[in-house]
Amino acid sequence: MDRVQLHPEVAAALRDGRAVVALESSVLAQGLPEPSNREADRRMCAAIRAGSALPAVTAVVRGVPAVGLDDPDLERFLARSGIPKVSARDLPWAIAHGTDGATTVAAALCICTQAGLPVFSTGGIGGVHRLAGNAPLDESADLLELSRSSVVTVCAGAKSILDLPATVERLETLGVTVIGYRTDEFPGFFTERTGIPIGAVAESPAEIAATFRAARALGRPGAVLVVQPPPAAAALDGWLVDDAVRSAVAEASAAGISGAKLTPFLLAAVERATGGRSLDTNIALLEANAALAAEIAVALTDSR
Repeated sequence: MDRVQLHPEVAAALRDGRAVVALESSVLAQGLPEPSNREADRRMCAAIRAGSALPAVTAVVRGVPAVGLDDPDLERFLARSGIPKVSARDLPWAIAHGTDGATTVAAALCICTQAGLPVFSTGGIGGVHRLAGNAPLDESADLLELSRSSVVTVCAGAKSILDLPATVERLETLGVTVIGYRTDEFPGFFTERTGIPIGAVAESPAEIAATFRAARALGRPGAVLVVQPPPAAAALDGWLVDDAVRSAVAEASAAGISGAKLTPFLLAAVERATGGRSLDTNIALLEANAALAAEIAVALTDSR
């Protein structure tokens, strides 16, 4: 815990045994445009507090890994000006050079592990990218970090721009426990159904908390990945998303876009193709995931 700076409110909550839900900061600093990022932050934090838990944004602040941000620091990240994205591999460099860093899922999981935070909420995890042209296989660091971070991670599946069947296969190979929350299909981030089955289905946060406790008792090093579909009222049709993603992948291949630039490019292209509807879906699922994460965090504290 001494390697991570805890906001005083977070430190007090942990000391008192109260529920805390960690959040990533990359979705605010890179993933969503202004003012949508501010709306997402407001709605996620409100949902967590309404669920009797404390929201805590993770980030690297001037070289210090942090859980919970003061208002001036949060404002710098929301302003989206010159804040680099940091994954797990980038944390040592950012710390050594005293720079800011907006945490991806992988980096947020590292910080959660160091700080002893058991519950983390995000939108969609990274995964295996769809192959385009002669591009090399591209796999997100999120998957490996999920395999070695003992953290309940709540999401709406993997982003629709990815190769979802390959991503689910990699999660299985890496030994990550995947639980569908009131769904027997791996959701497609923007879409409710993908046809990819899930073997474990939980009907309550208490079931998820019990599973996480069992994983820890066994000494399992990985996360419990909880997936739930986006809210039905905000979900997009699968055919619409598939068409948009195929076009976006072809566009990225033609432009030679790859690596860290690929995901934001594809998401922006899908947003244009759906007339902005994907952005509304993104914010709605972030809020829903935060609300579920709060329930799980409370269930974990109640079971101590």
